Amino acid sequence: MTPSDLASVASSGGGDQHARVRDAAAARGLDIEIRERPAARSLFEAAELLGIDPSGIVKTLVVKRSDDTYLFALVPGGRSISWPKLRAVVGVNKLRLPEPELALAATGYERGTIVPIGSTTDWPVYADETIVGQRIAMGAGAHGYSLFVDADDLIAAYGATVADISVPEER
Repeated sequence: MTPSDLASVASSGGGDQHARVRDAAAARGLDIEIRERPAARSLFEAAELLGIDPSGIVKTLVVKRSDDTYLFALVPGGRSISWPKLRAVVGVNKLRLPEPELALAATGYERGTIVPIGSTTDWPVYADETIVGQRIAMGAGAHGYSLFVDADDLIAAYGATVADISVPEER
């Protein structure tokens, strides 16, 4: 797929993206639920709209390695990536967040909608240890939707590395 193909897929609304997410989840035996949701101005507002604790909303961050490969970092609401911790777990000296167009090209999803499920490439997944044992909400491949999944099932389905990779966000 070319970058323009990816951009048109990403902007085509939830239908195509949700089919891709649902198909990928089914292929891995994952039970997911996709819910439409209104826009929120903050993590706390989003959690209230979804009826969950803010820590139950998990950000999927696409992280670029120096060799132009990527990984997914799953970090719960109220926490942010600890770059030193993530670098140590991955075993590299350099990691960074890519530009939006690189994240789109690497996953087929726009920022704010990214989820490992259905990514155009199955990049390695690193999950913060605090999500273990929880049902979590995350991006669903399209704006205005959230995907719910059991974190342990997601971790197992993707062979994710579970580690301490985050720190509490400063308020």
